[in-house]
Amino acid sequence: MPKWPGFRPLSLASARLEDWLEAERTQLPLWLPVGMVAGVAGWFWLPGEQAWEGLLLSMAALALAGFAFGRGGRAGRSVAIFALSVAIGCGLIWWKAERAGAPVLARDGIANLTARIERVEPLPARQAVRVTLLPLSCSDEGRSAGVCDAALAPQHSRLRRSAVGVIRINIPDENAVPGLAPGAVIALRARLVPPPSAAVPGAYDYSAVAWFSGIPATGKALDPVKLITPAPTGGPAEWLADARIGLTAHIMTELPPGQAGVAAALVTGDMGGVTQDDNDAFRRSGLAHLLSVSGLHLTAAVGATMFLALRLLALWPRLALRAPLLLIAAGCGAVMGIAYTLLTGAEVPTVRSLIAALVVLAGVALGREAMTLRLVAAGALVCVLFWPESVAGPSFQLSFAAILSIVALHELQWTRRTFEKREEPWLRRLLRELAALLLTGLVVEAALAPIAIFHFHRAGLYGAAANIVAIPLTTFVIMPAEALALIADCVGLGAPFWWVTGRALALLLWIAHSVGSLPGAVTFVPTMSRAAFALIAVGGLWLALWRTRARLLGLLPIAAGAAMTLATHPADIFITGDGRHLAVRGLDGRVALLRERTGDYMRDTLSEISGREGDDAIALDDLPGAVCGPDSCTATLIRDNRVWHLLATRSAYRIDRAAMEPACAAADIVASDRRLPDWCRPRWLKADPNLLAKTGGLAIRLVDPGVTSVAELQAAHPWAMVATDHDDRPLPQNDPNFARRAWAARDPWRDDRPADAGGMQR
Repeated sequence: MPKWPGFRPLSLASARLEDWLEAERTQLPLWLPVGMVAGVAGWFWLPGEQAWEGLLLSMAALALAGFAFGRGGRAGRSVAIFALSVAIGCGLIWWKAERAGAPVLARDGIANLTARIERVEPLPARQAVRVTLLPLSCSDEGRSAGVCDAALAPQHSRLRRSAVGVIRINIPDENAVPGLAPGAVIALRARLVPPPSAAVPGAYDYSAVAWFSGIPATGKALDPVKLITPAPTGGPAEWLADARIGLTAHIMTELPPGQAGVAAALVTGDMGGVTQDDNDAFRRSGLAHLLSVSGLHLTAAVGATMFLALRLLALWPRLALRAPLLLIAAGCGAVMGIAYTLLTGAEVPTVRSLIAALVVLAGVALGREAMTLRLVAAGALVCVLFWPESVAGPSFQLSFAAILSIVALHELQWTRRTFEKREEPWLRRLLRELAALLLTGLVVEAALAPIAIFHFHRAGLYGAAANIVAIPLTTFVIMPAEALALIADCVGLGAPFWWVTGRALALLLWIAHSVGSLPGAVTFVPTMSRAAFALIAVGGLWLALWRTRARLLGLLPIAAGAAMTLATHPADIFITGDGRHLAVRGLDGRVALLRERTGDYMRDTLSEISGREGDDAIALDDLPGAVCGPDSCTATLIRDNRVWHLLATRSAYRIDRAAMEPACAAADIVASDRRLPDWCRPRWLKADPNLLAKTGGLAIRLVDPGVTSVAELQAAHPWAMVATDHDDRPLPQNDPNFARRAWAARDPWRDDRPADAGGMQR
């Protein structure tokens, strides 16, 4: 234990720290994956290479200091090892990002492609098929010259071809042809676009996902596809792909459309048949996790296999007396888990759940407790080592937050004493089990709520109650009945089982729609900062991983993060990166949209990020203080007793300078999807393609004025938006603080501001 001669208070504090760590010695290894996750998160949060290098150097210095000054005690070693794990996590994700990237398409265009199909995903609900292609040859059309450079360049990279250089194309059903299967070579004409960045700050950013997936472009087929070479047959990959597609098609014919989509998602992981209404209902009711193959589905498959294996093997007395039945059953469960993962496409979330399941099975085979925090930590460690980029995604966070909260709750002494099995009347036992389920559901909802708010700007209120019925229904009725139906179909006797499956799915859909439509089923929260989310995450981990009373200190950062979230004023104006869509948050919280024909996706995105339901959005014409014509809108906004003037164009028609120039001069903010001339000079911000090409979408606050841009959040990460000027000359590297400096350069409180610019007509 370190001594501090002459500093008695410091020596006493050090002694108490060592005593506490001695009491928590069994929990210390759990913080190793937490350190790696922190390093990965730090890389995503920090803006660029200098900051990443600073994090690595600071962690190395902290580790050396811990080893040097903490000799003879746990504190120094613990700090040093944790710092090293943070550095390893940061270095791992940095290396993965440099290795995974593919040259990103600079601009959209039309190209003729010859490509080999890598993956096929039917989307019956959208009447389309999504294919992942490895381009073999490409030719540009017209002004899109250069599009093929990004599509073909990854093939000449030293990196693995399976990791880079694939593009995703949606093929409408009318343009699809029979024979679309992995390995087939097709020719098609498609419109290619770069992977889209977030429309506005805080929205979903597909460009980061595409970077780590090696996808430089996405697109849509414009003409019927031509099959050049049929897919090979006989290989394991082809057999699995055919089996997955065949199973999906078979299930879709056995049940009504809504039920069939959910049934296919449970078996093959294909969500293409789930309608948008059903998907929204599952999200609102807190049951969306049932639609994606994850730990719940693998647990059901592995558990059922182990149960059947134990029961069947026990029928042979000699084997039951001489063979390790539990080990054999665990092996059967592992085989089933691997087969189920391969059948569902071996997506990263499913593979992550499989790893966790295999860790648990290994513990069972070794005679350890089926689920402990150490097994959860081991699964998280493996996932971070192989897929560090998944740490930033909601799938990783939701799955591990759920299992961590469940295991931590049931490892508490109070929980074990209260809910342990005992001899008692069946009614009391039933009530005790229901209480345990309800408490578990509430704890899980509390653990998942910050993640849902941070990523999706919403949190469910009735998810715990809905899951009490939906999870057992799915695990013990729907999935076994569907499995029996598929097996019985081999001999033509599956009809009774499909009937049971259909009735159970109808009940599940009724629960989702009923709970999702209840008043207050979803609480929308406009924004949660990264700092607030980090505080809540740290507090939750501290609360879950320690065992002494010191764990209650985790409530402090949780409270601080919640207070920061509640105190944060949401943005008042959102402008998308293309300048086409603008949303104004009214004083009543409703969102006013510039364009009446805004699509459902953009309407929902702009509404939810403002803290409202998409159906509540109104037209900007209906906003008090707004005057709109066919070509433009002006709006007078009062925030914090100050008046702001907004001008936005909404057509491609020419507006006379005589009307436009004074309107620009009278406005504080001008937004347009077309390049505005230099003589259009608003008082503060001109968000036209010249600016938006550098900043991406904007979120503008009028209370405590400021601007946040997509480029600012992306910073210098490899997938950060790359803009090109209209004359094809590359623009300078993104300037994340461009909008902030524009604010500093102009005075929005000048007294010579006209009272109103009025609405301009064409």
